Amino acid sequence: MSPVCQRPSNPCAVGVLTAGDEDKDCSGRPKIYENAELVELLEEDSFQAQKELALTLEVTWQAVSHRLKSSGMIHKQGVSPDLAVNKYRWPGIETETGIGVRINVLTLISSFIPNPSCNEFPKLDDVHPFYADLMNVLYDKDHYKLGLGQLNTARHLIDNVAKDYVRLLKYGDSLYRCKQLKRAALGRMATIMKRQAANLTYLEQVRQHLARLPSIDPYTRTIIICGFPNVGKSSFINKITRADVEVQPYAFTTKSLYVGHTDYKYLRWQIIDTPGILDHPLEDRNVIEMQAVTALAHLRAAVLYFIDPSEQCGHTIEGQISLDNISLFEGIKPLFTNKPLIVVLNKVDVVRPEDLPSHKRELLQKLEEVCTSGKITNGESTGVPGDVPLMMMSTVTGEGVQEVKIEACERLLAQRVTEKMRTKKVDGILNRLHVAMPQPRDSKPRPAVIPEAVQLKKQAAFISRKRKLEREIELEEGDDYVLDLKKNYEEIPEDERHDVIPEFWEGHNIADYIDPEIFEKLAELEKEEELREMAGVYAVPKIELDETMKEIKDLARQIRNKKAVLKDESRLVKQSTKPVMPRTSRARGRDRSTAGLRQEMEKLGVDMSDTKNAHFTRTRGHSRSRSKSVPATAEGVEGPPAKRARKDVSVGRSVSRPPRDEQGIKDVVLQKKAKKMAHVAIAKKVKKMGLKGEADRFIGTKMPKHLFSGKRGIGKTTRR
Repeated sequence: MSPVCQRPSNPCAVGVLTAGDEDKDCSGRPKIYENAELVELLEEDSFQAQKELALTLEVTWQAVSHRLKSSGMIHKQGVSPDLAVNKYRWPGIETETGIGVRINVLTLISSFIPNPSCNEFPKLDDVHPFYADLMNVLYDKDHYKLGLGQLNTARHLIDNVAKDYVRLLKYGDSLYRCKQLKRAALGRMATIMKRQAANLTYLEQVRQHLARLPSIDPYTRTIIICGFPNVGKSSFINKITRADVEVQPYAFTTKSLYVGHTDYKYLRWQIIDTPGILDHPLEDRNVIEMQAVTALAHLRAAVLYFIDPSEQCGHTIEGQISLDNISLFEGIKPLFTNKPLIVVLNKVDVVRPEDLPSHKRELLQKLEEVCTSGKITNGESTGVPGDVPLMMMSTVTGEGVQEVKIEACERLLAQRVTEKMRTKKVDGILNRLHVAMPQPRDSKPRPAVIPEAVQLKKQAAFISRKRKLEREIELEEGDDYVLDLKKNYEEIPEDERHDVIPEFWEGHNIADYIDPEIFEKLAELEKEEELREMAGVYAVPKIELDETMKEIKDLARQIRNKKAVLKDESRLVKQSTKPVMPRTSRARGRDRSTAGLRQEMEKLGVDMSDTKNAHFTRTRGHSRSRSKSVPATAEGVEGPPAKRARKDVSVGRSVSRPPRDEQGIKDVVLQKKAKKMAHVAIAKKVKKMGLKGEADRFIGTKMPKHLFSGKRGIGKTTRR
């Protein structure tokens, strides 16, 4: 495209670019070309270099570089713009404003940056104290924070690597160099993530365990069940909720917190079953016991302390409720502060309190006195009732289960209402409410009055009804009532209503394939078989073998044994890993002969006396040729064999050992084939490695000294 030789009146209107001092024509005036011409050239081929653009526009490449820099297409004047302009794209990479070509590495390595995972893990400082302490008990708070901190540091390192390589991509002058920079960035990021393998494994285990933890709401109405192991806590929660906690007759069946939900007064209640706690100091308790202690310490709930008076749990009553410092009740009593508490005597179906020995009854009486004195919960200031009830219950018979549930719900509800009444928000609501409480004016009873017409209408509707309701029939019959829905099938005849409904399988009625006389036929067959057995139909006759059959049988047995031995020998030979024909082996000797055959057959019992002229005795002669022997006489008698001609034997090689290339090959054809295969293999190696021949062991210079020594000159930086 030829340049424009005249300057227009308004250069800005047509987008004219004026060349610098280095771009002038023969007359010394600067050449002028439009911006549209440069854009059109780049649209035709966006991979042109500055020199190619300069030749097309008939200007110097410095002028093109200057124009590209002034228009923002490149950043440094003089750098060859082998890449496309900003508004164009190369396949597979992105371009951004102000940079020739740049790859958004942050998008490519989004899978390496664990930013979402770090944010989704709970922060111990932001969650409820119950969950913070529970995670500290289960996973060790320091280890958990350290793992998240190291992962967050790795994320920042990956961000820095990405920023560094995005900055380096500004200077990538080809697609290959950009891809190499991307590859190097991903390599460094992968190395950073590999170092986090242990942290990622630990955090993955924490994540999986957190997903299996029950969802406990610390702010809702909650009832906590605690006590020694195997006192009936899990059985109680299974009775009053829809939970299905494992119940076994041994301690520590429950190893974590279990949650169930029940309804009372149209409200949802949260029941928490805790693992058993033993009576030893706090620092000696394990992870299982500390989960129960954490729930008691941080959740605002009603507490049910279970006691087993039958001592089937393996702990005495003294260890469960003794008022000295060695019992569990005294050990965890500080956790009952400001919480409604109920002491429950479970397993009363086994032994009741009045059946206990006198010293154990005295312990229960002392506990009851302490509970009624109001010195356990210390909750009068927070609305918690001071007295602690002592209730009896049996989860096996169901005695007292609902009473314990109702008492716990009522006490907790009363405490929550009292706490809310103490807040400032209640005053604004109470000022707008007025509850009228009518007072009786006299002692005259005033029952509810139902009009006589309404009563008559109800009676008429009851009489006019066709049949009784099932509920009414159930109330009349009581325990003898049996639900029968088939009696109301009016469209079916009465004698057919209670028939068994046919069972269909793949569209066929199974009853059609059942023979009603099958058992009678089976009895007849069994009777017939008994008659056959009594008649001796199935009796096996005794066969007496004569001498000939005994010999044949004995010979067959020997043949089978010999065949098995040969199979075993052949299998051992095949399993051997030794070479088939070693280089040092000699010719194989004859292991078969007519004498050996006679001996083998005689061992097997075959008569070999008349086999002197048999066909297998005719062996080939060892003479070189019958033509070299003396001709036969007229009577047909062969003359004496001729003497062998003496040959000169070379001293260098023994005649008994053939050359190495002929050993182990039975004929000439295989010998030629082996040589041809060896020649092909050698030729392939020679062609591939560029060798002169089979014996070429030359190793060329890896780095020629004349190419890798000395300083570079003014010329090209690349070697030829």
